Amino acid sequence: MQKVLEVFPGAQRALFRKYHIGGCSSCGFQPDETLSGVCERNGELPVAEVLEQIRQSHDEDARVLIEPSDLAKLRGKEADVRLVDIRSREEFEAVQIDGSSMLTQELMQEILGSWNNDQSFVIVDHLGGKCLDAAAYYIGHGMPNVRALRGGIDAWSLEIDSSIRRYTLN
Repeated sequence: MQKVLEVFPGAQRALFRKYHIGGCSSCGFQPDETLSGVCERNGELPVAEVLEQIRQSHDEDARVLIEPSDLAKLRGKEADVRLVDIRSREEFEAVQIDGSSMLTQELMQEILGSWNNDQSFVIVDHLGGKCLDAAAYYIGHGMPNVRALRGGIDAWSLEIDSSIRRYTLN
């Protein structure tokens, strides 16, 4: 599975979404397991079908990602594009993209309860690793115009706004 995840970083999300595999300890998998082994112990799933599901999900992920340069252009054209930052409060308070909002429980309720489902917004994280999960959550709740910033705030700092301090987490 480790090799599958290297080629298709969103494979765990794809397996969970379609087959409920990998979301908890009882249905999780180990990095040293094979895809065929995971399929076998989860109801003899056809490996080719599961692999195709992972490939399709990978293509869908690519459509959700937005490059920092494309986001900068979009923000210049469309003033109503919102940025939702899913990093910790400490990270958000240390550095943030101008105009972004930190995702809190209140903001999550506002997004799901009162935002127009067609509202354009972009999920921002630190390095781009978690924003696709968050975007998939909102897409699953009927919000088709959510995107995920490729590379997170780190890529934004490198490519768009060098005044945003880069950092690492221990």
